[in-house]
Amino acid sequence: MKKVRVEDAVGAVLGHDLTKIVPGEFKGPAFKKGHIIKKEDIPILKGMGKNHIYVIDLKEHQIHEDEAALRIGNAVGGEGIYLKGPSEGKVSLRAKYKGLLKINLEALETINSIELIILATLHNNTLVKKDEQVAGTRIIPLVTEKSKIERVEDISKKLGTVIKIKRLKPKKIGIVVTGTEVYEGRITDKFGPILKNKVENYGGELVDIRYAPDDSSQIEKVIEEFLKEDVEIVFASGGMSVDADDVTPKAIKNVSDNIVTYGSPVLPGAMFMLAYRGKKAIIGIPACGMYYKTTVFDLVFPRILAGEILSRKDIISLAHGGLCLNCDICNYPICPFGK
Repeated sequence: MKKVRVEDAVGAVLGHDLTKIVPGEFKGPAFKKGHIIKKEDIPILKGMGKNHIYVIDLKEHQIHEDEAALRIGNAVGGEGIYLKGPSEGKVSLRAKYKGLLKINLEALETINSIELIILATLHNNTLVKKDEQVAGTRIIPLVTEKSKIERVEDISKKLGTVIKIKRLKPKKIGIVVTGTEVYEGRITDKFGPILKNKVENYGGELVDIRYAPDDSSQIEKVIEEFLKEDVEIVFASGGMSVDADDVTPKAIKNVSDNIVTYGSPVLPGAMFMLAYRGKKAIIGIPACGMYYKTTVFDLVFPRILAGEILSRKDIISLAHGGLCLNCDICNYPICPFGK
């Protein structure tokens, strides 16, 4: 870029967007990159506090901020990502559809270690909506060396996709509500309807809600019935504590071939259980799922719908950010929980 007095810029090509701010009314580009400065623009520029401006004077080895941001966005954006911009040197990366945001943390940190380049994202494993911004990128100066952008492109090739959106799959789900008092009709089931809403909100396909008393063999029988009906995920709700009558964990253990965890470093959700029968998930949901809007279930379930097979390490990693503050108004996922 070449810095010139605005009075001397008539006929020159503006090298960057010029932002105009009217407090409480407007913030945006008054003049866009590529605009040819006219004599009548000079008083407007002066009124914006611009006594000098940059006009384009690129060398062969240099790249403008707009082109740089676009190349970075194209390099790091993968499945389910589209770009918007550039505007004022920034490019935003947005979700093509609702899904689970996946961030390659190693690649992200490596890219940001390149001086004067920034790539900022939402948290890994955040559930995002269609058209939601998930990342933004730009270079700090108006111009940088092409070699820096080429490094970003090389990192993305070597370390893999940096940012992508995984679709949630409408898996078939069966719900087993446990508890003798519910099974015998002494109290009304309140857990099943809550889980039904969860399934619908996350885009799952509910097959049925069935009931079992506090008897491990009866709970096993209902779970087995679901698995034979090609249900891909089974919820077993209630009976997850250490009380003498709580036998749901035993039933889950008996029908599974891979116990990932009984217990999670998340509050609410300490008594959570995750197991697999082949690739089918069996989830033990403690009573907190009936009383709290957001629990460990909401951190795990979208990842399972996205086709991930979770490990014990995945569950352990939830400890950092695993404390829900139980705010008066829940704004999850725009909060520290699960981050």
